[in-house]
Amino acid sequence: MVTAEAAMVLPVLVALTVALAWAVTLGIAQVRLVDAAREAARLAARDESPETVRDAALAEAPEGSRLVLHREGDTWRAEVRADVGAQLPLIGSLALIGLTARAASVAEPGAPGDPDG
Repeated sequence: MVTAEAAMVLPVLVALTVALAWAVTLGIAQVRLVDAAREAARLAARDESPETVRDAALAEAPEGSRLVLHREGDTWRAEVRADVGAQLPLIGSLALIGLTARAASVAEPGAPGDPDG
């Protein structure tokens, strides 16, 4: 009797464990994207070179991320996107989910790109 009950519950527990691992992977990736977007906006506001901004942001972000950076008036806006999936043993890659993070930062006064500076 116990064997039959265990046989019914075990697949559910395995599926729950896989789902939790996938959710944790997505959560970690989202935090990394937020950090990357914030870093890009901050560096752009300090008038760092575009290469420096891109390299710093993509170093923070998950592999394969894309950065879009633009200026609106005195505000720099950064958006970092990535397609993230969990790599699990015996299962392989789970479905890819597109994640996005955005950040904005006002240009620092006196920076060479500042229209008022």
